[in-house]
Amino acid sequence: MKAFFAICMIVTTTFVWAGESPVPDSRGAASVSGEVLEVRDVESYTFLRLRTDGGVTWAAVARAPVRQGSTVTIENVTVMYNVESKSLNKTFPTILFGTLADSEEGAPPARGTIFPPLIRAAFTGDTPVPKASGANARTVAEVVTRSAELKDQIVTVRGKVVKYHPEIMGRNWVHLRDGTGSAVDNSNDLLVTTTQETRIGETVTAKGVVRTDMDFGAGYAYKVLIEEATLQ
Repeated sequence: MKAFFAICMIVTTTFVWAGESPVPDSRGAASVSGEVLEVRDVESYTFLRLRTDGGVTWAAVARAPVRQGSTVTIENVTVMYNVESKSLNKTFPTILFGTLADSEEGAPPARGTIFPPLIRAAFTGDTPVPKASGANARTVAEVVTRSAELKDQIVTVRGKVVKYHPEIMGRNWVHLRDGTGSAVDNSNDLLVTTTQETRIGETVTAKGVVRTDMDFGAGYAYKVLIEEATLQ
């Protein structure tokens, strides 16, 4: 994971907020509980500064009505490092991502994953999308199956956005499908990273660099993806 951030993070000024510290003993935990010291809501997420048994740390969940002073439990915890939030103008040295369990009052805030729009697919890939034009134009399947040949080359791919991860690790993560390839070998879906915004269901043309065998740690590994992409 640390290697990923060294390669992929966009460098910004880091703001250290008072009373903040990592929670070293939470890295292998399935859940973390703590008192909510601060709540920061952005478009899709709620950021929580928590006082836990291991210290004070930040956590992020799907946007939910959480009250300052309440006690919450974050389940399915994944610890990530040097995560940038452009909305908050802050880089978190350590942050816990997870799902929000029931609150101490017994009534749960909105439950969900940390990236609610990512799970919702608006397009299955069954309907073909016309291939992009130009010498470097490729289909989704071509990029996936010919990744060794296309490694470090600039390609152009047109597809429909089926998943969208906004503002994660300093960029937006977009999954494209164009009707080519197969779900059996995952050649029908291509990950693209970009600083531009898009929406699920939109058809976009992505131009970027093919990267292969990217292992970001914490179970996030990709045989192929397109980085530094511009979208049209």
